[in-house]
Amino acid sequence: MTAPLWQPAPETIAATQMASLMRRIEAEHGAQLHDYADLHAWSVDNPERFWSLLWDDFEIVAEQRGGPVLEAPDAMPGARWFPEARLNFAANLLRRRDAAPALIAHDERGRRRELSHAELYRRVARLSRALRDDGVEAGDRVAGFVPNSEHAVIAMLATASLGAVWSSCSPDFGFQGVLDRFGQITPKVLIAADGYTWNGKPIDTRSRLAEIARALDGLETLVVFPFLDDAPSLDEIPRAVAWDDYLDNPAEDIDFRPQPFDHPLYILYSSGTTGTPKCIVHSAGGTLLQHLKEHRLHTDLSAADTLFYYTTCGWMMWNWLVSGLASGATLVLFDGAAFAPDSSVLWRIAEREGITVFGTSARYLAACEKEGLVPDEITT
Repeated sequence: MTAPLWQPAPETIAATQMASLMRRIEAEHGAQLHDYADLHAWSVDNPERFWSLLWDDFEIVAEQRGGPVLEAPDAMPGARWFPEARLNFAANLLRRRDAAPALIAHDERGRRRELSHAELYRRVARLSRALRDDGVEAGDRVAGFVPNSEHAVIAMLATASLGAVWSSCSPDFGFQGVLDRFGQITPKVLIAADGYTWNGKPIDTRSRLAEIARALDGLETLVVFPFLDDAPSLDEIPRAVAWDDYLDNPAEDIDFRPQPFDHPLYILYSSGTTGTPKCIVHSAGGTLLQHLKEHRLHTDLSAADTLFYYTTCGWMMWNWLVSGLASGATLVLFDGAAFAPDSSVLWRIAEREGITVFGTSARYLAACEKEGLVPDEITT
């Protein structure tokens, strides 16, 4: 077997959240857990105890947890996790409301926009109120045709605060690709940008938005935020309203609407390579616990971290990234080509923002190797 390229020091391992959980399991349940394999085996043999511990350790914000952790454990399908629990996904991601940075958004044009946790909460409050006043209720779908910007995060959180269901595509999707996805879910509201930039080229998507608005059955409102132009004309887009006008209300607080643990949160899609993309529904409670498990145990994420993942809003890793707010982390967003204007752009952002967790693809790392990029220093 190939030798590991790197291993953390024993004292580093002992200080992780995973090691802390292992010590708790040993103390409370008498298990002997020497390494990760032991923890994994214990979690498989004791799923109700394991997930109950995670709920407590992660301090899940909920109206109620209720009694059983798992109902009908041998049924597949039919098993139900936390069947009596009621929670709101957005409430768990918006626990921090201080002046520390929550979102730092970069794009190809070199623009940098920073939102504190307090400002993020205020903006979500206003969009949540606007959506509610627009008739959006629990179970309704809100779709995003959006670049990876702070607007996308605000839109998702506002949607989830009402118990509505969020689904998104990146703006490089063509008309048919969008219709193949959103046409299946009949969104009541569509949130979009006026365009995006790729490899230095600005791409105006307003004509595509007009086509999409005409084609989507049941669409009542199309909210457009400026990404290319400070004040884009929306005259040719049916049912369009400008972002700032839509959010023009005095809301300062959020009326989080608790829902059952298995209430739908996201609709994602299969690739569509063998036919029309298939809708894949992810629940609020399951997504929250799973992402917290991956962040806290496998990434050792905390409020002291700055988390980045190179992704678009059309890939599941965007949803994974945004859940970092539940740990109080600062999120760094980037929209655009990874090698524009040059091959070091993401690494410069990593240095500037002090990114502690950098997520990307093997393909990107291979491209960096081909470019001959060598980090000046690697810290652990």
